[in-house]
Amino acid sequence: MTLDAATDRRAAPPLDAAAIVGFWAPLAATWVMMAAEGPFVAALIARLPEARNNLAAFGVALPFGMLIEAPVIMIMSAATALVRDRASFLQLRRFTYALNVAVTLAIALLVVPPVFRLVAERLIGLPPEVARLAHLGTALLIPWPAAIGYRRFFQGILIRHGLTRLVAVGTVVRLAAMAAAGTGLALLTAVPGVFVGAAALSFGVVAEAAASRVMARRVVRRLRSGEIPAAPGPPLTMAAIVAFYTPLALTSLITLGAHPLITFFVGRSRLAVDSLAVLPVITSSVFIVRAPAIAFQEVGIALLGPARAGLPALRRFAAWLGAALTGTLALVAFTPLAAVWFGRVAGLSADLVRLAVVPTRILVLMPALEVLLALQRALLVDARATRWITAATAVEVGGLVLVMAVATGGLDAVGAVAAAAAGLSGRLLANAVLLAPAAVRPGGSGLEPRSRAGGTP
Repeated sequence: MTLDAATDRRAAPPLDAAAIVGFWAPLAATWVMMAAEGPFVAALIARLPEARNNLAAFGVALPFGMLIEAPVIMIMSAATALVRDRASFLQLRRFTYALNVAVTLAIALLVVPPVFRLVAERLIGLPPEVARLAHLGTALLIPWPAAIGYRRFFQGILIRHGLTRLVAVGTVVRLAAMAAAGTGLALLTAVPGVFVGAAALSFGVVAEAAASRVMARRVVRRLRSGEIPAAPGPPLTMAAIVAFYTPLALTSLITLGAHPLITFFVGRSRLAVDSLAVLPVITSSVFIVRAPAIAFQEVGIALLGPARAGLPALRRFAAWLGAALTGTLALVAFTPLAAVWFGRVAGLSADLVRLAVVPTRILVLMPALEVLLALQRALLVDARATRWITAATAVEVGGLVLVMAVATGGLDAVGAVAAAAAGLSGRLLANAVLLAPAAVRPGGSGLEPRSRAGGTP
């Protein structure tokens, strides 16, 4: 496949299922592999001393890391959509590096002991021992946000040029590095489980970032040398990048900001420590099934084509994918496979296995809703109407917080059950909000028209 294969494919209708699968499969494999690291790390921690407290601490530290990485999450979509030539590459790279510095400073500030104690003990209400372990885990995640931003920038460039298989290779590097670090720490040291988990995750993403840069070197060389011709139209400016990216960054920030909010409510719920211990396992397990759906967003952005010629084929594929993924999760959640997965694979104790089953059943529709959301977002990115994505995400988190408050406060629900119900309710609201905007073609009803000349968004 040539470096310009993605562009060639966009211009060669009709789009068929084979073309979609060929483009999507490496990205889906990448997301599935990334999703597998959560259950792997949780299984390691579950088999080490003081598993309950360390799982609970990991369930606090990881959402903090995810919240702080939120501003850089959409860099891959931005690079896929915007990096067309030397000028746009340099501008978006400068923007990405500035974001990386900002998120690193943010997580460094959070781990200052007085700041962390204020958040963990006073705001969330964690027991002192869990708070101490969560502080250790969060400190070990300091490299995480910048490494994520760096590798997503270069992965977006690879996707733009049709090299999705190299993105999957980078994830293999990440998983291998993470597994080696986690297993080594678990077997050869006596450090707490949260140390094992957080250190392994950081080591893995740093390795993947380095691999992504190496694998993108040929494309980067062509971009920087001017071998890839400049895109017609006005050059991409920093102001245009900020206008395009701000709604996407706010979307990620609002989405991932929900995780600490869930932690806050769960910390004050019935069976709080047990719920905090089991939620990382539930969410990472559901995430494995949702992961192929998340990959569909970049597929939609890249393959919609001029005048959205690829949309009918993408819709058919989305329907098939949503049904297959939700069916897979239902097969686990509503059969004895749930006990096998949570007990033997994840390593949870019998009481925690029982606690995990009901929330997993509540979340069984999430994979199908994730596919729908990915297609809706791809359509809105194509239309340069990213503000709608932010609005829907704000509605989603607002609904989530409302349900959590009612469930844990008024109804005295178990924290893990309340979190699952809130997550599903919020996602349904987000999908509903985007139904109408995603149906509008570029240039209609006040949505920003996409520049056909390839200039500024």
